[in-house]
Order: sequence, then structure tokens, then C-alpha cells
Amino acid sequence: MPPRDSYSYAAPPSAQLHEVDTPQEHDKKELVIGDRAYDVTNFVKRHPGGKIIAYQVGTDATDAYKQFHVRSAKADKMLKSLPSRPVHKGYSPRRADLIADFQEFTKQLEAEGMFEPSLPHVAYRLAEVIAMHVAGAALIWHGYTFAGIAMLGVVQGRCGWLMHEGGHYSLTGNIAFDRAIQVACYGLGCGMSGAWWRNQHNKHHATPQKLQHDVDLDTLPLVAFHERIAAKVKSPAMKAWLSMQAKLFAPVTTLLVALGWQLYLHPRHMLRTKHYDELAMLGIRYGLVGYLAANYGAGYVLACYLLYVQLGAMYIFCNFAVSHTHLPVVEPNEHATWVEYAANHTTNCSPSWWCDWWMSYLNYQIEHHLYPSMPQFRHPKIAPRVKQLFEKHGLHYDVRGYFEAMADTFANLDNVAHAPEKKMQ
Repeated sequence: MPPRDSYSYAAPPSAQLHEVDTPQEHDKKELVIGDRAYDVTNFVKRHPGGKIIAYQVGTDATDAYKQFHVRSAKADKMLKSLPSRPVHKGYSPRRADLIADFQEFTKQLEAEGMFEPSLPHVAYRLAEVIAMHVAGAALIWHGYTFAGIAMLGVVQGRCGWLMHEGGHYSLTGNIAFDRAIQVACYGLGCGMSGAWWRNQHNKHHATPQKLQHDVDLDTLPLVAFHERIAAKVKSPAMKAWLSMQAKLFAPVTTLLVALGWQLYLHPRHMLRTKHYDELAMLGIRYGLVGYLAANYGAGYVLACYLLYVQLGAMYIFCNFAVSHTHLPVVEPNEHATWVEYAANHTTNCSPSWWCDWWMSYLNYQIEHHLYPSMPQFRHPKIAPRVKQLFEKHGLHYDVRGYFEAMADTFANLDNVAHAPEKKMQ
């Protein structure tokens, strides 16, 4: 079954309330987890994960809750402390048969140990980024400047892959250790904030490709991945920029995003939220840059640094873009089930030894969105069974060749850029 151009979900969150409840007070905020409706009215503002919980109000949040809190006993304690009541006897969530099969499949994977971490795998991943940094520095030291910068650019991206898994707590299985790995990899390796990333990225996982919810769609003024986003642009200068976005995205836009994050957005977040451990990582990173500039010339070191950041940004951002950006969006007043979000708004890239390494198993993006807390190296093992589950329930399992997916991504950038012109013809 081929992918569709659009999807429609019959019950928006406000309507789903009436599936689970008797009429509620206007300001009351409830969501369903398991067989109980939880009142989160007074909890939304103090939810440790931020306002992401508000995205689930009025819906059956069972799968979202379980997959976001696989390793958090604290979350279960907080949940038990919230006011709750049984759902009414006639309650049945949307796609109840699909949800039941998914939850049974999840229990099978848990019994098989698929959520268990592998410390040898973590050691390999850490050793890899250390070795690549040493190799890059050695190449530059021996006069192979561009080769060394290329190596360091790639490992900057691989620090991004590694911190991503740390931020999902799927490395060691210990939340504190995984956060520490994320802080070190993202701070030293990329000059960025793990705390900022966790806050933003989990919103994406909760509602991928949903307008006004998924932060990965909130990309103006630098890029627009959908016509609805591009339509917001009124400035002639911004329209001119977007008209060239397919050509600018890899060499220019990714660099501007990385520099904006490194030099403004992430340091500001570290200061505002008092993440002094992350600020310490930046101090070490930029202390080294300053030392090199003092000894080898500021202009030379700045040029090398910009090239290094550009290569790393192209690597990580282009590979992230293939997973969702060319796919249909969800309307703000609609809500898909957890499995539908993964099936209809996510793309896999064909598995191979080189693609699995190049994308650090995030070419299995469907599996990652179903199970964000599962160690990513286990995704190849479960992928055939995920496909069978989708086929049973009439869902499209979208897998494309790596270069096909990349071509689709850049074609979408071009189509979005010129959509207003085509409508006028």
C-alpha cells in the first residue's frame, strides 16, 4: 500500500473527552491512562517534562505515557498522586484493536529483553567518538588539515546521534548516567544543551508532524518544510530566501541553525535554567578553541571552526530531515493514536550495514517513534514484526532507499518554496 498525501483523524482531542467522560467542567483537564481518567488541571504547569503533557489532554495517553516513562519510577509515583476516577463502562479508544495488539506486542518485546541496555554497546559508542576525535586531531597535526576537519565534522554529528540516545535514556538504562553522557557529548562535542533538547524533542515525539505542536515544524525564518508554514511568510526578503531553500538548506541553513543554537539559543537556556554542568562543558569547548586561536592565529582557527561546524551540521540535520519533513501534517484540532503517528508521519531508510552506522540506527525511525526508550541497536531485530503489525491493521510501513528519501526531502523543500507560484498558475 503506497503512502497517502494526507490523513484525517475523526476525533479531535476535545471530542475524545466525550468518549471517555460524562460532561466535564469547562476548565477541567483530563487524560486517560489505562482504565482511569486523570485530572491534570493543576499538574500541567508543574509537569517535570514541561507542557508536553498538555498535548495529551482529552485523549487516551496510555501508550504515550508508557513509552516516555519506561525507566521512571518517579513518574509512576506522581501519577498515583493525581486525582483520578474510572473511565465509564462504555469507553473504548480510537483504533482499539490496533492499540490492543500494539500493547500485546510491547509486552512480548519486554519479555524478550528488547528494552534492556547493552553496556558493551555503550562502551563501543563512547570509544568510537573518542577515537574519531583523536584521529581528526592527529590528521590536522600532521598537516592533513581538511581530512582532519572532515573527520571532526563527522564525529560532531556522531556526538549528536549519541547524545540523542542518551536523552531518550536508552543507553545505560540509568537516567542519571544517560543524562551525564548526553550533557558531555552534546556540550563538548556540539556546544549545545541537552536540557533544551530534551524539552523540545519530546514534544516532537508526542505529536510528530502536528501543526502548532511539533517543534520540528516551527522552523521559520530559515526554512519551511510545509506549505502551511511557508504561507506565514509575508516579508519579500524572507520569500526570496525561501524560494532558494532547497539549494541553501545543506550548505547554509544547517550552519546558521547550528551557530544560532551554539552561540545564542542554547547558552541562554543553560543560564535561564541554571544548568551549570552544561555551561562547564561549553567552557571546556571554547577554552580549547581560544587556546588554538592564541597559538595558531584567530583567523585560521575561526575558518577551520566554521568548516567543522558546517560539516557536522549538514551531516546531522540532513539526516534528521529525511525522517518526517516530506510527510503529511496533522491538523491542530486532530489527534492520531501513538501507532498512527509512527506509521503515517514517519519514514524509514532501507537497512544496510553502512546506513545503520551512518544514521546510528535512526534509519529505523518508525521503530524509534514506537519505542523511543528502546536501545536503538535493537530496532533491526524488531522491524520485520513491526511491519507485520502494520500490515495486519492496514497501515503503510514506509521504507525508502536512503538516497530516495534524501531526494524526497529536497524535492519537498523545493515544492514548498514554489507552492504559491504553482497555485497562481
